[in-house]
Amino acid sequence: MTKTETTAKLRNLHIAPRKVRLVANLIKRMPVNEALAQLLVVTSRSADPVVKLLRSAISNAKNSGMNVDKLVVKTIFVDQGPMMKRSLPRAQGRATPIMKKMSHITLVLAESTSTKPNRFDLAKADKKPKKEAKPERKAKAKAPETKPEGTRENTNKPGFFRRTFQRKAI
Repeated sequence: MTKTETTAKLRNLHIAPRKVRLVANLIKRMPVNEALAQLLVVTSRSADPVVKLLRSAISNAKNSGMNVDKLVVKTIFVDQGPMMKRSLPRAQGRATPIMKKMSHITLVLAESTSTKPNRFDLAKADKKPKKEAKPERKAKAKAPETKPEGTRENTNKPGFFRRTFQRKAI
């Protein structure tokens, strides 16, 4: 007997729930391939942890014997986690409170009964083959530079610190 639902949870994500909900609401009731494609395009900072959570939920579904091609994001909700309380020093000895909020994300995947064809095929890319060593280049012979007469050539080249911390200009 196979289950029809599987869940994955991410707790104590150091991003405010309001920001994570913007990304989470994009993928509600989507097939997992489309949801994954949508999340990979989003530029929000909270998209990466949600992608990781979605892949974890898909892996959980595989382990419980569910058909991955029929999986749909049934629900995803973001709750407020604990708050770190900090303070910012202000004028005249005052302090302004800063609340660093955290999120708890819960993702539920379910098998759908409808069989729509997948619009996207998101197979993981194989590792790139190692590059071959480049052939060594032959050193080009440089023509000797001619300096105009009357210029003084500095044969004594000081190091970085001497040049930087000199008291007198040359």
